[in-house]
Order: sequence, then structure tokens, then C-alpha cells
Amino acid sequence: MDETDETDVTDTSSVGERLRAAREEKGFSLEDIAAETRIPRRHLESLESGEWDKLPAPTYSIGFAKSYAGSVGLDRAEISEQLRVEMGGYRTDTATIETFEPVDSARTMPKWLVISAIAAVLLAVILFTWMRERSLSGEQETPPAAVEGPVQPAPAAPQQQAQPTTAQSPVVLSATAPAWIQVRDQGRTLFEGMLNPGQTYQVPPTATAPVLRAGAPEALRINVGNAVAPPVGPAGQVASNVSLRPADLMRAPAAAGQQPATATTP
Repeated sequence: MDETDETDVTDTSSVGERLRAAREEKGFSLEDIAAETRIPRRHLESLESGEWDKLPAPTYSIGFAKSYAGSVGLDRAEISEQLRVEMGGYRTDTATIETFEPVDSARTMPKWLVISAIAAVLLAVILFTWMRERSLSGEQETPPAAVEGPVQPAPAAPQQQAQPTTAQSPVVLSATAPAWIQVRDQGRTLFEGMLNPGQTYQVPPTATAPVLRAGAPEALRINVGNAVAPPVGPAGQVASNVSLRPADLMRAPAAAGQQPATATTP
């Protein structure tokens, strides 16, 4: 068939006839087109037969036709324009307007990717639960510090004996919920970023005067060796200039003789 004959067929054929002819030429069935475009087969049949009263609103019908045309290699813009002319402003007042639009298969998320994402989320939840239970069991199993000599009140002596050991203990920050932190040492940034549940950060033992700024103090757990330090700030406020030296973390601000950490509303 020459170009003149092909043009005559295109001009005299309806949108439905052109779609059906292109589909049959490529050897596709209606099920194949429905699977690729995610358009129900009944709508595809209505498009091919020109039964506008069985289709949703014109906007959806034109969208179906464009997706159908793209699947069989026809010009999407040309098909949509011809369909507008054929429908002549026809409105399906009695038709039920469906709430979906044709989905482009190229933009559809693969099933394996969806399943992988769900599995990753479940794995993260299980890992977080396991880490939390392990952390809580570690607190319960930590034996109390042994007291030498006779058991009697001695306010100053136990603290002075514990300080040399505490000063050499590692300081480890862990998150029970997403928490932004910044650790600096004498103007140099050692770490800045988010700690997610289950992640930890250990202050380098070479740091001389490390300080902490935390966006969510209530989401942080600070261990000094096997001991858990008191909270570094009230919940819902930013904690700034918190000393991360072991001795400062394990004593209250009043006992340390220092000003408390600055807390500002984020």
C-alpha cells in the first residue's frame, strides 16, 4: 500500500478501528494490552467499538486511548486529538467516574523492588528491637560497684576512688530514636550527622575536651564504660556545650561545679 492509500485509511478509520488494527498487526491480544497499560479489558473493548457510554469521563477515556496507542506504536497525540473530535464533547453523565488513571508501565515500581523495600523495613524493625532488648538486658546484668571496707556512710571517698577509672572509660553515644548530633574538640568537628536507632558513635580517646550538641537529647543514651550517664538535656530542647569527658558526664552539673549545658528550643 502506498502513502496515499495509507493516508486514506487513516482519515476514514475511527480511533477504535486504528487501535484494533495496530494491535492485531503486532499480534497482541486485549489481555496483553490490559496487562501492559493496567486498563481494564472492558474499557479497551469499548474504545475499539466506539461505545462512549460505557467509558468513564472523556478525560479518562482520552488517557486510556493514549496509553493504548503508545503500546501498539501509534502517535499518542494524534490518537488523543482524533478521539476528542469523534467524541464531540460527549459527556458520560450516567457513567461511573473511576478514581484511577492509566499507569505508564515504564514508571511502575517493579514488584521485586516493593518486596525488597518491605523486607528491609521489617529487618530494620527486628534489628532495632533486638538491639533495644540487648541494651536493656545489659543494664540489668551490670553488677553494682564493689564497696571496699566496712559498710558505712563515706560521702567523698567513693567518688574520689571512682574518678580515675571513669576518666579512662570509653564514651559511647547510641540512639534510641533518630537524633542529630555534633561532636567537637577544641573547635574541630569530630562528627556531625544523624544517629539512627541501633547506631553508635564512640568519642575518640585522643579527644582532650570534646563537647556535644544534640537536637533531641531524649533520644540519646550515653555509656561511660559499663555505666549509663544521666540525660544531657530536657526532652524537646537542643542541648549545647555538653562536656563529653567521662568525669563530667557521670556527675550532676551542681556537683561538677560547672554551668549546665545550654538548652534552646529547636
